[in-house]
Amino acid sequence: MSFIHQNLASGRWHELSLMEQLGNIGSEVLRAARSRDKDEKIFWGAVERALELFDLTLNDPRWIGRYLEIARAREVFCDALYGGHLYKSNFDDLIRYFDQFAIAARSNF
Repeated sequence: MSFIHQNLASGRWHELSLMEQLGNIGSEVLRAARSRDKDEKIFWGAVERALELFDLTLNDPRWIGRYLEIARAREVFCDALYGGHLYKSNFDDLIRYFDQFAIAARSNF
């Protein structure tokens, strides 16, 4: 399988805490949100990277007890991509959600 984040997929991702992983996912969500109506190529690149990071997180055996939460966050992200029809999700709410993880990661929680 070919990965966009080859270094992370080869094992580095599993060295990060859950807060760091979700904070990094949030960075891609933010990139997607900022480019959504401006540059389609950058937008879909950020979407692909975010989905790959979600999948790497879901495959991290340390988070088996958090699987449903992580999978739901991925599902809500996908819902936001296509207009938020199922969960009324949007990028602003997702950014606020993921920012909390980035802040916690920086604070070493």
